Amino acid sequence: MRQVDLAAEGAAAGDTTSTGFPSVDKWLGGGVRAGDLIVLGGDVGSGKSALALAMAMRIALDGRSALLFTTEMTVERVIERAVAIEGRSRVDDLRSGKLDDVARSGVGAAALRIREAKPLIERAPATVTELVERIRDAKRLHELDVVFVDSLQGLVGATEVTMDEEQASVVRALKRTALDLEVALVLVSHLKQRRKAAGDERPTLADFGSKDAVRHHADVVTAIYREEMYSPGGGVEGGTEFLFLKNRNGSTGYVDLYFYKQWLRFEDMLDPDR
Repeated sequence: MRQVDLAAEGAAAGDTTSTGFPSVDKWLGGGVRAGDLIVLGGDVGSGKSALALAMAMRIALDGRSALLFTTEMTVERVIERAVAIEGRSRVDDLRSGKLDDVARSGVGAAALRIREAKPLIERAPATVTELVERIRDAKRLHELDVVFVDSLQGLVGATEVTMDEEQASVVRALKRTALDLEVALVLVSHLKQRRKAAGDERPTLADFGSKDAVRHHADVVTAIYREEMYSPGGGVEGGTEFLFLKNRNGSTGYVDLYFYKQWLRFEDMLDPDR
């Protein structure tokens, strides 16, 4: 009842961490919760890794502790992306040094903010067992609020025949880890090759495969849908539906985000200047 009264007065629940995207937080009752496994899915090129990184950065910049494990990039490349996202600049321009004075100032300020926030970014180990141990070690050292793992498929080295079973095992292990360590765990996932009915390419729970482990064990399942990817010239360029396909403690539906492809940056339509 004390927690209920604090929430009524506008205080965030102690086990909840804001994602930095107000629309998303509102749908989740304030943010991601300790003990929950949140799956963030999308097709190739949809921006799912960029969105996970943006959330990790916003959490760190807000003074909370976020750890991101990457299976697909070096740590330096992830930081490069983070600076581009926060500094509203193209990664190619950063790499080539082709920044005018205004852009360089914005990137420099972003780099300083990120350095002060000290987000934790690491290469993911080869197995989920090693990953769980790394998360345990980090929890002891940093009192973690949220852990991001990008991606589920990067932790699996199986053949196509056994891939779904291995992915299911990873999902179950990470759900147990979220509960045991009382952290929110966000798992980025590719979608399986999909055959959709004509007229609707939106992801569904069935698109996650993994022998339905995502459907059964994740507390929240989300996915990115950008109409322009499937209907060139259709829909609003950059318009993004962030879908809630499963929400164990709330309702399903979607919120509107906007994707600046040149910056790999998502913005909340409710608070676009954040």
